[in-house]
Amino acid sequence: MKKFIGFVKKEYYHIIRDPRTLFVLIAMPIAQILLFGYVITNEIKNASIGILDHSKDEVTKQISSKILSSGYFKLDASINSEQEIHEAFRKGKIKEVIVFEPHFGEKLKKEGSAKIQIIADASDPNMANLLTNYTEAIIRNYSIAITTQNSQISLITPEVRMLYNPELKGAYMFVPGIIAMLLMLISALMTSISITREKELGTMEVLLASPLNPFTVIVGKVTPYLLLSFINACLILLTGYFVFNVPINGSIVLLLAECLLFIFMALSLGILISTVTKTQQAAMLISLVVLMLPTILLSGFIFPVENMPLILQYLCKIMPPKYFINIVRTIMLKGGNLSTLWSDTLILFGMSIFFIIVSVRKYKIRLE
Repeated sequence: MKKFIGFVKKEYYHIIRDPRTLFVLIAMPIAQILLFGYVITNEIKNASIGILDHSKDEVTKQISSKILSSGYFKLDASINSEQEIHEAFRKGKIKEVIVFEPHFGEKLKKEGSAKIQIIADASDPNMANLLTNYTEAIIRNYSIAITTQNSQISLITPEVRMLYNPELKGAYMFVPGIIAMLLMLISALMTSISITREKELGTMEVLLASPLNPFTVIVGKVTPYLLLSFINACLILLTGYFVFNVPINGSIVLLLAECLLFIFMALSLGILISTVTKTQQAAMLISLVVLMLPTILLSGFIFPVENMPLILQYLCKIMPPKYFINIVRTIMLKGGNLSTLWSDTLILFGMSIFFIIVSVRKYKIRLE
């Protein structure tokens, strides 16, 4: 028994003296519960909306003020015409537009009824449902309040219109997100073990002795996987189109070009992981654990970024899938073009260059 107790003590001391083991046992569960607790929520917070007020009377101003002061919405776009609505949705600035009909207050006073149109971006059907339900509840409460005050029935009728996904199909939301997640994980995973494999197999010396410079080696490692991952992306897009009936309303050429850019970025990230790790096992662990959870939780794939605490919103800004998911949804569902997607495209391009440069620098260090 003494030997067993001594062995247990030895294992205990081994664990508490190893910072990495303590991190996995204590710090990681705490970080995950905090992350899940803040990210997974069905509440609306500061959702960006636009208001198109054709009437601009006292009643419409009161309703707008009541909606914006609720804490659920914030005004993020000045819309002056119907034509500007689609453009604002394509740019990703807003999730909903509230449209007041002309002579709103006058009709409500004389006829006892008036109409409000609620237009939501249903490329994320869950978010669209939440937004319209919250908006309708606020309008309904206002209608009841003024009826009680004036002892006269005042009926405000909200008309809900879902853009880009009128049937609220879940596939319209999940297919773009799955494309980003699969390309990110598969591309990064494949290249993350490329250099570490050379180290483990003992063929790294051949590369070191070759006349190839680090940049040539890095790009050479990325290129074969670029074609294979692009074929994979095409298969995913075809499956989404023919099996799940997800439309491609924008340019197919632009969509494929954006897929190539994202694949190149993911491959570059994988190469970076490969250059800073010593074993294939460590590279695969980093690729799966570090990339999977953030891709699912912090990219806007499932959970709206606007609902997260400010610090997590800043963290989301460094997540490449966030920009790619917006690009894919905008092209496939909204028919967007490069003029509305140039900023997201530029960010992905900048990340690709950054990862390549850091990989080359890290590779040089390992050559010394």
